[in-house]
Amino acid sequence: MCEDSATANMPRTESAPSIQTGHGVQTSHGAAARFAPMAAAGVFFVSAFFLSGCSAKPEGAEPAPTVAVQVGAAENEPIERKVIGDAILYPLDQAAIVPKIAAPVKKFYVERGSTVHAGQVLAELESADLAGAVTDSQGGYAQAQATYDAAVQKAKQDLELTKETLDSQQRLYDSRQALYKQGAASAKDVDDAKLSLSQAQAQYDTAQKQLDLKIAEGELSSAKGKTASAEAQLSYAKIVSPIDGVVTDRPVYPGEMPASGSPIITVMNLSEVVARTHISQQEAALLKVGDAATITAPGASAEIKGRVMLVSPALDPNSTTVEVWVRAANPKMELKPGASVRVRVVAQTVPHAIVIPTAALLTDSDGTTTVMTLDTDNKPHKQKVKVGIKNADEIQITAGLKGGERVVTVGAFQLASEDDDLLAKTSIQVQAPPNIPDEDEDDDTN
Repeated sequence: MCEDSATANMPRTESAPSIQTGHGVQTSHGAAARFAPMAAAGVFFVSAFFLSGCSAKPEGAEPAPTVAVQVGAAENEPIERKVIGDAILYPLDQAAIVPKIAAPVKKFYVERGSTVHAGQVLAELESADLAGAVTDSQGGYAQAQATYDAAVQKAKQDLELTKETLDSQQRLYDSRQALYKQGAASAKDVDDAKLSLSQAQAQYDTAQKQLDLKIAEGELSSAKGKTASAEAQLSYAKIVSPIDGVVTDRPVYPGEMPASGSPIITVMNLSEVVARTHISQQEAALLKVGDAATITAPGASAEIKGRVMLVSPALDPNSTTVEVWVRAANPKMELKPGASVRVRVVAQTVPHAIVIPTAALLTDSDGTTTVMTLDTDNKPHKQKVKVGIKNADEIQITAGLKGGERVVTVGAFQLASEDDDLLAKTSIQVQAPPNIPDEDEDDDTN
């Protein structure tokens, strides 16, 4: 039937006039040249028509597509909710030592990088004038001490003398009263004795108050304070480390006068470091002191394990974020204060969770989350799911999967965009993920 149609539709041409040659062969130079291309075109047309007519398919039939995909597994495994932020490293403890007195540097006992201990003398300032002031104040104190001792001695003597006088007048008064009762003394004698007794009592009371001793005590205290102040000023000439650590800065040279208020030596305790980061209020609400964390720093051989030591109770007024401190040991001194690092804090751990690769999750415009699964016959199915913890490379599925399903990672979006009828006809070609060699693996092609 295809042949008849082709024959019926072939173009017809009339015979060209021929020319008799001496050999009995008839040829037509002009007609043959004109009709040769047309004949060839006719053959091509017939062939094309014949082929297209035989291979035509019924209208409305759409070929089943083949989609190449890569798959992952929905596995039952632990998953951690991680809070990630950029941070700046600080030493666990730091002392930028500023001299309390203005004097040139006499001598340094440490260099940058020196390990020091609390109480160790790091440097010494010029202090000859301060030593002279101490000697002067010590002399004044010794003089005040001698004056005080003399005042104490005199006060004791005065007290004893007035006591003896008081006792004597008391005996005289008692004797005059007895004689007066016997008629051997007059009333005037008794009154005179009583007056003398009152005067002796007043003198004794004054001696007890030690008015002169209080003045001496004040002078002694003043001299003692001046001496202590002079000695303190002299002690400030020795720069002492308040903490254990390492000398990280020493900007002044011997003989120079440190600028007022500027540190002469900086000591840092680098045995541990503190990474300070700022995170959102929502993420900060998930954290607490003691949560496990890691610090990743450029140049470090591996992640450094640490713990959350502070979740600020107040917001930063400028960024409305919460400052979080992560403390970590630094035994190899790999972490340098001032460096920018990445902090990861484990806020929650789910020991048994259905986990899929992040690339397998699809989110529709209305917020619905789905995944494309493959059954045992590699037929794709669209499955609605609910998600829990989201990390960079894995997501927890709280509803929709039971575990063990194969989920499409690469090619999932293309499958999800197909309607249900076409999806049912789609053939799946599962490809293995690309084999990415390790960076440290040598590429030896010799």
